[in-house]
Amino acid sequence: MTEKVECIVVGAGVVGLAIARALALNGHEVLILEAEDGFGTQTSSRNSEIIHAGIYYPSGSLRARTCVRGKALLYDYCRQRGVDHQQIGKLIVATQAQQLELLKGYQVQARANGVDDLELLSAQKLHQLEPEVSGCAALWSPSTGIVDSHGLMLSLLGDFEQAAGTLVLRSPVRGFKPVAEGFEVTVAGTSMKLRSRWLVNSAGHGALALAKASSMDHLPKSHYVAGHYFSYSGKSPFSHLVYPVAETGGLGVHATLDLGGQLKFGPDVDWRKQLNYTFEFEDIRRQRFATRIREYYPALEASRLQPAYVGVRPRISSPNEPAADFMIAASETHGMAGLIQLFGIESPGLTASLAIAEEVVARLRTD
Repeated sequence: MTEKVECIVVGAGVVGLAIARALALNGHEVLILEAEDGFGTQTSSRNSEIIHAGIYYPSGSLRARTCVRGKALLYDYCRQRGVDHQQIGKLIVATQAQQLELLKGYQVQARANGVDDLELLSAQKLHQLEPEVSGCAALWSPSTGIVDSHGLMLSLLGDFEQAAGTLVLRSPVRGFKPVAEGFEVTVAGTSMKLRSRWLVNSAGHGALALAKASSMDHLPKSHYVAGHYFSYSGKSPFSHLVYPVAETGGLGVHATLDLGGQLKFGPDVDWRKQLNYTFEFEDIRRQRFATRIREYYPALEASRLQPAYVGVRPRISSPNEPAADFMIAASETHGMAGLIQLFGIESPGLTASLAIAEEVVARLRTD
């Protein structure tokens, strides 16, 4: 038996939900197929919940463009829909004099990306904002914020369903193939075939596996970068987000606050051979965290660090390479009109989600 639907989106993470919502609001018939028993259970719910400003990413990259655009869209959306968020601001701290040039470089890069509100602070001004933070200078980013990621996804899903979209859970897609006027999609555990005019592979960690199972070529390689997070018991010493200068593979073990005021530290960078969310806790990991945090927060009490959770970035660059740009593969990549595949959508994917949705809808309509 074959059922027809205009658009199928594979994956109900924040990006898949944003894409499906945008398509449905544009009058298209949309079906989301999600392998898990809930939406947003993996990358979208295991991150820092930061609304990023767009500071670090190479000029002209998809990461830079969709982050800056997505930040504006996300703040507007949260205000309009009542999604809990706060424009809390971020400090990037130089703990050594030689790191001052890195801060200046971030400021230059940010301006090139269209972010012109960064302010270089002296040690005195840093201390006024965050008395517990130790540093010789800092870069202040007032447009960085935090958001309730689950609340955001719930709101996106509500918009989608009000626009007559349908989400089907526990429906892992085994593969797809091009057919006349679209694609045939096979769902595990059922003999039913689905046919769609448009197909969006937004399966996160499963996107590359799905593409390979569907005999696609010209694909990047998949890598798994786990990041551990520790919560910090008791009252937070900070009222803003606090970041060290970036390190290889990530943005360093930074201090973030959730909307309830809970402080957490993370993530670290832990390359894994397989996808798993095991918190590999040894006392040495706590000690490593404590050493790095004390570079900017000397008064840290290591006993207050409690294992929280692990997130895994769907990276498409190797440990020896800089982080790859987002990959939105359309017909110019694979030669199939109506097919969009998204690979390597890691940070700042949450911030960029609404802008990525705009990008995908525009590409489908001109494909």
